[in-house]
Amino acid sequence: MKAVHFGAGNIGRGFVGLLLHEAGYEVVFADVADALISQLASAGSYEVHEVGENPAVKTVTGFRAFNSASQEAAVVEEISTADVVTTAVGPHILKFVAPVIARGLAARPADLPPLQVMACENAINATDLLHTEILAAWDDSAGDLDAVAVFANTAVDRIVPNQAPGQGLDVTVETFYEWVIDRTPFAGNAPVIPGATFVDELGPYIERKLFTVNTGHASAAYFGYQAGLEKISDAMADPSVAAKVRAVLEETKELLVAKHGFVEAEQEAYVQKILSRFTNPHLPDTVNRVGRAPLRKLSRHERFVGPAAELAERGVTPVALLEAMSAALRFDDGNDDEAVELAKLLSELDAAAAVERITELTASHPLFPAVQKLVEDRQAES
Repeated sequence: MKAVHFGAGNIGRGFVGLLLHEAGYEVVFADVADALISQLASAGSYEVHEVGENPAVKTVTGFRAFNSASQEAAVVEEISTADVVTTAVGPHILKFVAPVIARGLAARPADLPPLQVMACENAINATDLLHTEILAAWDDSAGDLDAVAVFANTAVDRIVPNQAPGQGLDVTVETFYEWVIDRTPFAGNAPVIPGATFVDELGPYIERKLFTVNTGHASAAYFGYQAGLEKISDAMADPSVAAKVRAVLEETKELLVAKHGFVEAEQEAYVQKILSRFTNPHLPDTVNRVGRAPLRKLSRHERFVGPAAELAERGVTPVALLEAMSAALRFDDGNDDEAVELAKLLSELDAAAAVERITELTASHPLFPAVQKLVEDRQAES
């Protein structure tokens, strides 16, 4: 069995690549980072260090690596005979890898089963996005795209912090992970990946992860940044910050239970597990790294405005989520392009226009006045 994986970074090597290797796949890494690809191509193995409860060291072998820009023909050939294609490149990069995948699919022998394509990105229904981009690049003369590929959405979760200098290809990750895959597109022929969980309805699991892990992680970052703390674990060791993060996840738990029918006790156990992950001192994640890209994190269907808006639509006024959004508006790390852009928008636009631009909420939305007040308070400080 062979899997072509786009994205040879820490998540690609320390999460998706590792699980595919453990499932028995020969993993072919594809990336445009030439130095990284050269290092992988000449290495016989690398180690994944799992830290936290039940720590372990796992060795990944039997992989190959190609530069998907300078060695595109080789990547296309690998895709043409692969069983699985996965990505961990970032949602905004999918449009760049899609044409290569399309060419690989077009070159696929007619006697092979459909290629199983899964985008393992930190976004809702990322595989749908990849499917759209591949379709846009598809040559209709090659036949029906859906006859040669199966596209399945996934939800992925594993904290992979910035790595220590000089660590090379080895990756440090937390012991906890979750890779949930929608089994329905496979029509009974789902890939065998023991580390993954296959479900009939993925949507609730995507939102549970986004509105618990991502919301909580970013909340810890912004509250920690306000408190002048350096690491996420430092932030969670601060009783005031920890209480604020807990309050945020109490509100998202309320939404998830009401919307998706999760058993409240099970969701509470999930929240407790997530909170314990954030306190892991072996993960040297900084509040600056986790807090980066505040404009994306404050957008309409992301981790703050998304659940807060749905609660408001249900007649519930969020309090903790609004406090986290207020902290995000004060994330002024000059080394982060989006933080700089956020500050510029807050200085140039009036409060109502800034809310519309940053959150995409309309003035008629029930959450809009509360967010406008947050922006007004932030602008008054400048």
